[in-house]
Amino acid sequence: MTKKVVIITFFKSVAKLHSEHLKKLFGKDIEIACYSYDMDHITEIINADVVVVSLYSIYVAVKKYISPKAKVVILSSTITKDQYKKIMEVNEGTKAMLVNYSAEMTFETIALLDQIGIDHVEFVPVYPGVMNTPNLDVAVTPGEPQCVPDSVKKVIDIGHRVLDINTMVNIAMKLNMEYLLQEKHFIDHFENLMTPREGITALLGKANTLESRLHSLLNVMEDGIIVIDIKGTVYACNKKAQEIIEYKGEILGRDLSSVVSQVPFKEVLYSSKPIENKLIKIKGQDITITIVPVITIGKITGALVIMNRFEEKEKKQHKLRAQLRGKGHRAKYSFEDIIGESNAIIEIKRVAERMAKSDSSVLITGESGTGKELFAQAIHNDSKRKAYQFVAINCAALPESLLESELFGYEEGAFTGAKKGGKLGLFELAHSGTLFLDEIGEMALNLQARLLRVIQEREVMRIGGDSVIKIDTRIIAATNKNLRELVDQGKFRKDLYYRLNVLPLEIIPLRERKEDIILLCEYMKKKIGVEFSLSEEAQKAFKNYSWDGNLRELKNYVEYLAHLDKSIIQFSDLPKVIRNKKEVIKLDDFEKEKILKFKKQINIKEGEYIFVLGCLENSFQQRTRIGRRSIVKIAEEKGIFLSEGEIRKILLVLEEYNMAVLSNGRGGTQITKFGIKIFNYLNRDKWGI
Repeated sequence: MTKKVVIITFFKSVAKLHSEHLKKLFGKDIEIACYSYDMDHITEIINADVVVVSLYSIYVAVKKYISPKAKVVILSSTITKDQYKKIMEVNEGTKAMLVNYSAEMTFETIALLDQIGIDHVEFVPVYPGVMNTPNLDVAVTPGEPQCVPDSVKKVIDIGHRVLDINTMVNIAMKLNMEYLLQEKHFIDHFENLMTPREGITALLGKANTLESRLHSLLNVMEDGIIVIDIKGTVYACNKKAQEIIEYKGEILGRDLSSVVSQVPFKEVLYSSKPIENKLIKIKGQDITITIVPVITIGKITGALVIMNRFEEKEKKQHKLRAQLRGKGHRAKYSFEDIIGESNAIIEIKRVAERMAKSDSSVLITGESGTGKELFAQAIHNDSKRKAYQFVAINCAALPESLLESELFGYEEGAFTGAKKGGKLGLFELAHSGTLFLDEIGEMALNLQARLLRVIQEREVMRIGGDSVIKIDTRIIAATNKNLRELVDQGKFRKDLYYRLNVLPLEIIPLRERKEDIILLCEYMKKKIGVEFSLSEEAQKAFKNYSWDGNLRELKNYVEYLAHLDKSIIQFSDLPKVIRNKKEVIKLDDFEKEKILKFKKQINIKEGEYIFVLGCLENSFQQRTRIGRRSIVKIAEEKGIFLSEGEIRKILLVLEEYNMAVLSNGRGGTQITKFGIKIFNYLNRDKWGI
């Protein structure tokens, strides 16, 4: 029965080339249709046995049009021996352009040539739209001469790349035509291809009649490979496998169980079922193995053992994890990005640099806007974990259930709405790297208990899962709250506090390093690309201002001043809040006693009460009344999480202390004179109301 194959590439010419190769090899057994993503608009369902797609990005764009019954192959390509010879004729030490139609394909081609072993030419990537085209005389291109700059004197067009062995074998297997791989025309075709150092595992798993060619292929692979017959006798083994099992004697012709007894190959020979990614120990090393049965004409004739050192495999997995999430988790800042010449900030940086050399948990404390995450990123980038992910999450920004699924991940079907296939948790994503938990003081108690277990046991279990996943993640936490007080109030676990507070780092507020204010102002001006200078009086006002919003507030005012479009900023140009010296507010003994009682009652929620008072005071200045819903809306805009019910409780307490008057119905709430006085006393600028 004829099988249908659909090829989708970016250019029609490339699809046609691959079609000709497949037709030549598979002959009348297949029917081929081609689509080019640059010309054809795919709007109908593609019905085929196999769909071959040139790029994953194209697959993402068209997958909704691919029939669920179709099997998909993302192709990979290589060059022929003739193409290889063309490149090898280039003089050694030549610096040449490598030109292709896109950045993705250009870098992929350079990587392929490097894997094949072409290292006598230094390739410089060039593609349409590249910045700063190099001034070189020689260009090599895989069938894209139209993309070569006109200034190039010598163009070496090797022709389009061809489907590699791995892709051909995948197509044959998905068409249930792997028996064709034994035919001479397939063998001759494979012989004419240059083989990279990896990517032919599928071929080796089915290479039952290519024994004469197997040995040469084995030793160019990064995986350790051992091939045994039905009796368990080794008849092929590459150098990587011997290196992994640390066996120095002659292994060919020996029973595998006598060489390395830990490999459960007999189970595969008896059941004909593969064993995938099993972890075993060989001479104290963690080794992952996959055992695939070799079947000839429906009969098992042996097995293929693929092995890797677990540590090496883990390093490859880090890149895959980052790609899987697609969020590019990395730390952008280093200690050089922390600006300041004051003794205080220099000392804090010195302490943080010492902490970076350790692997213990760090707890960064400080007011909002002081740059806690900046320090966290700098510590990561100065640590031994800098080559791995820096994953950050704000514990206050997500509801408890969502935060739990983000941190620990979940299995498919764990709860209603869980994604198919489950989801990788941030602890797994940050394996060997750093997990930054911002606003840790906002985490719910039961979630704190689970976090503590992960830190203690160095293992995590996904929601809905039943298996334990080992992780090696450094924790850096940050908070603008006093965790010690929260512990005393029973709102933060004492054991977790001590687990996090191994290396404490306190970031001082901007007002305590006034000598850095103008320096930071200049740095921020340069970063956002604006030019203005502060008059002497304006500089003095900047230094005398309290900066309760710290660096974040300073940046906001720099941007504000930039929009004034003045070369020199005078004192009169400054915002009123900076120009006005704070009024000294005096309280009588009765008021002092009342405010102490009030602060004791509201405890750590003082910030929320000041915020609500600020909304009432602002409404009073505008001669309007304000209701709970309006306050909720303002809170949402400022990133403050308060429900309407919580605001009602706050208003009732304010009314109890004669700071506000509540009206029935829709009359809203009005602040009293005493409320205005207390609001100003408790520092209105802190909340920017």
